Amino acid sequence: MKKQRPVNLELTTISFPAAAISSILHRVSGVITLISVALLVWALAVSLQSAEGFAMVHDLFTSFIAKFIAWGILTALSYHLLAGIRHMCMDLGYFEELNSGRISAQITFVLTIVLSVLAGVWLW
Repeated sequence: MKKQRPVNLELTTISFPAAAISSILHRVSGVITLISVALLVWALAVSLQSAEGFAMVHDLFTSFIAKFIAWGILTALSYHLLAGIRHMCMDLGYFEELNSGRISAQITFVLTIVLSVLAGVWLW
């Protein structure tokens, strides 16, 4: 008996629902946040060692690229926070249906965009 199985699964043709994209991005933002903590702890340690270290970190963090990286860190952190709240609400039994899960994921995306714009305005 021959089973009908896909020979080549094209991942680019799969349309993921908003809730799946939200879950994947939550994990990615967690990794970005974890890596950025190491960078920020290093900057804190160098800035507290001496006045020269503080001046070096200050000069480093006032450049455009550093502000862009800080904006990315703040965006990842805000998304991770909002998606974490969404996941905790789902653990409590809310937003578990397909439609409400999709809407809560879209709300998370919109609020992240708003917080990202506010972080950009604050940094620049």
